[in-house]
Amino acid sequence: MNTATYVLLAASQHIWNVTAAFIGGLVVAGALIWAVRVGMRYMDQEEPRPTSEEQTRLPDGGAVHEMREMREPDEMPDMSKSGSRLMPYELHHAASRTGKDQNRKRWLPGSSGSFGSGGPGHV
Repeated sequence: MNTATYVLLAASQHIWNVTAAFIGGLVVAGALIWAVRVGMRYMDQEEPRPTSEEQTRLPDGGAVHEMREMREPDEMPDMSKSGSRLMPYELHHAASRTGKDQNRKRWLPGSSGSFGSGGPGHV
């Protein structure tokens, strides 16, 4: 910016707009500097990162692989014989056990795959 521009800005009615924008920029820059300093102080208070000797290692037998099995849920007790209903505090966490049939269920050809949306599915 040259001197003529400064003279024009000083003489115009928009001097307050320019001043407010400059002060607003200083406030934003100050807030960013403050946030960085607070973040650096917070990081200095954290525990040090683990060294390469402290990092976890693979087991001696190699990587552990997932095990796939078909599970079946516990049966709900039949309360119609006792005449009372099952109360919420009588329930336990949903447990499961290994199923007798370990074959994976597959879609049958010609069965619907639309999940009740009314579409024709696989025809």
